[in-house]
Amino acid sequence: MTGVFRRIIQAGSARLAVKAAKSIPLVGSAVAVGLVGYEVKKKGLIKGLVNTALDATPFVGFTKNAIELFTGDWLPDKVSERAHAAKVELLRRNTQQMPTSG
Repeated sequence: MTGVFRRIIQAGSARLAVKAAKSIPLVGSAVAVGLVGYEVKKKGLIKGLVNTALDATPFVGFTKNAIELFTGDWLPDKVSERAHAAKVELLRRNTQQMPTSG
């Protein structure tokens, strides 16, 4: 009797695993589309939409993200206002300290 129950559980778990494997691309696409606002805020409108479109495409997104693990972000984030202000301040200080010729 226990052999019958074991076979039923194995068959049910195998079907469940197949259904889960088939739904993974759809779930990944849904997550990518759900994060559109975050990506646009982080990368800007065009780069954010392109990044989300690539991520939402089932096998392209997986491949892109696997490559980005080793190479870094293909579409870099936009420079924050704070970082930009720091660079401008650094350039201003450096130009003030440069000796003038003549």
